[in-house]
Amino acid sequence: MDYGFIQFSLFDAIDIFLVALLLYAAYTLARGTNAVKIFFGFGIIYVFYIVINAIELKLLSSILSKFINVGVIAIMIVFQQEIRKFLLYIGSNEFLKNNGWRNLIKFGFKSSSNQGNQLDIEAIVDACFKMSKTKTGALIVIARKTDLKLYINTGDQLDSSISSRMIENIFFKNSPMHDGAMIIADNRIVATRCVLPVTEKENFPAHYGMRHRAAVGITETTDALAISVSEQTGNVSLTMAGEINAELSPEKLRYLLEKNITSVE
Repeated sequence: MDYGFIQFSLFDAIDIFLVALLLYAAYTLARGTNAVKIFFGFGIIYVFYIVINAIELKLLSSILSKFINVGVIAIMIVFQQEIRKFLLYIGSNEFLKNNGWRNLIKFGFKSSSNQGNQLDIEAIVDACFKMSKTKTGALIVIARKTDLKLYINTGDQLDSSISSRMIENIFFKNSPMHDGAMIIADNRIVATRCVLPVTEKENFPAHYGMRHRAAVGITETTDALAISVSEQTGNVSLTMAGEINAELSPEKLRYLLEKNITSVE
């Protein structure tokens, strides 16, 4: 088709559709993480570059073009850990056996939140404060919008209902599953002994241990919530968006969970 100054063909339509599909898939994979902000940041810069180029501001256009040219390299540096884990998942037997390719065709991994039963907050709170009394260390990650499949794959996968006794048994000091983090998604315990990223904050408080570092790390890179029970003090904390809410009471933990779980539904 020829619309005067614009020529549009079937292949152009296919090209536009595939680019839109790719962008939407990338957004879905990054949804709920800090990567979305960077994703939109690059997008805004690129749109700005197109506008500057169109009105022929040559100096500014030249500067932005240099940035655009190294954009792919910059993305690879910023997201090197996420890209590595994603490529490992694509090349794994688990991806092939569990029809992982269907998830990609459906624009990314299945979202963990809002697709099942309501979170059993009472059982989680009860377990945390029973472990607090015995100073049993624990790290519980609760998925929201972000799918945590890449982190689930680092641990022992299971599919268990949530109960106070089950959580206590998993984190019992002599249990083979007590190391690492437990991940809860869709009101199910989906994995234990999971390895999480730790925060790289230089001013991280020295009195917090590795559980709290991992809690901050996972909530910096995703929208998940992380509950930590200190093995030294028995204090219970809830970490959200990289910020630790420490020394919580059962009532305060229950309130924060209810507020932040329902806010994404």
